[in-house]
Amino acid sequence: MNRIVVLGAGESGAGAAVLAKIKGFDVFVSDMSAIKDKYKKQLDDHGIDWEEGCHTEDKILNADEVIKSPGIPDSVPIMKKIIAKGIHVISEIEFAGRYTTSKMICITGSNGKTTTTSLIFHIFKEAGYDVGLAGNIGNSLALQVAEDPHAYYIIELSSFQLDNMYDFRADIAILLNITPDHLDRYDNCMQNYVDSKMRIIQNQTADDSFIYWNDDPVIKRELEKYDIKAIQYPFSELKENGSIGYIEEGMYTIEKPTPFNMEQECLSLTGKHNIYNSLAAGIASNISGIKKENIRKSLSDFPGVEHRLEKVCKVGGVQYINDSKATNVDACWYALESMTTPTILIIGGKDKGNDYTPIKDLVKEKCVGLVYLGADNQKLHENFDSIGIPVRDTHSMKECMQACYEMAKPGDTVLLSPCCASFDLFKNMEDRGEQFKELARSL
Repeated sequence: MNRIVVLGAGESGAGAAVLAKIKGFDVFVSDMSAIKDKYKKQLDDHGIDWEEGCHTEDKILNADEVIKSPGIPDSVPIMKKIIAKGIHVISEIEFAGRYTTSKMICITGSNGKTTTTSLIFHIFKEAGYDVGLAGNIGNSLALQVAEDPHAYYIIELSSFQLDNMYDFRADIAILLNITPDHLDRYDNCMQNYVDSKMRIIQNQTADDSFIYWNDDPVIKRELEKYDIKAIQYPFSELKENGSIGYIEEGMYTIEKPTPFNMEQECLSLTGKHNIYNSLAAGIASNISGIKKENIRKSLSDFPGVEHRLEKVCKVGGVQYINDSKATNVDACWYALESMTTPTILIIGGKDKGNDYTPIKDLVKEKCVGLVYLGADNQKLHENFDSIGIPVRDTHSMKECMQACYEMAKPGDTVLLSPCCASFDLFKNMEDRGEQFKELARSL
């Protein structure tokens, strides 16, 4: 019996462990942090051995294969020892893919992944398709394959997941964009991160489809290096350079595989970045044979994604918007670009090697105040103080919201779009967004 060790016992790891156990493997789960009770119960219910708060090396280094949760970097001590021993390391998605022949619609990109993935899932579900949501959002793909299989899976893939995927194949691969992100995990080398994102198309055949943003300069450059076998479906904001999805004269248009159009003003998602997300989702749905009336209806009534340009409330004539998912500079750029009122921008957190230059002009144009929110805001001071707009330095969400309340005037917008990871002051991005919403509503 082959031995599989799972590192990390969150949604991904616990699901992988269950599938491995069902498939007859000797399974051990190890998590350096505390394991949530629901995952402990899941593991116990399947008779899976686990540990928390430590990594017992003699129980890990005898593995035939390791399934690693995406949040664990190769730089941690246990991973260095696993790699030194030559033990094969894979992701939960790679493992789950071995045990299903379902259609895989996979989405990656530096920004827009969650919105696009959620929109595609919404379209498929509303059209009556047997579909599951997996990857960075939804339930573990491995657990669904083990206990609740579907004919289609809509999967959001991070670069970390793609790093440990080798034989997995996407029936439909979607690459939204590539801009600097997570460079701290890639030796501060942009090309390493780019190479990771491009793994979305590995193993694709002539029977598969590849949807990508035609205006992205990094994607354009990289595509010249690859022998792409899949049918290509490029999209752009305007009709140009062979794009089959675009906006023309106020019409949302898809040319292939079946012609489709609708009025742009009927799209539920607004803002330039959401044009791209909606085009990618519409093309994927079109390829999958979903009827035009279903696509049209779902593109019109999609409610959006929590923590992504989420309108929270209006207090004293000030609109509060939660964009906690904006964990990189490019995501903040899109948020600022969509602002139509004077904006107080909340920015800061755990810096990932950010270059803030791309947003400086938008900050000058759109913002009437900046509130820094981080354990260490020195880099923000160095980048933005010289712009000459009011700045406040804060180190908790309560302190931050008080500063925003004092700075904002009726007609302004307070925008949480931090550019940074959340782990310096918060449990995660969701915790940051929830605290913002709770405090905004209590003003």
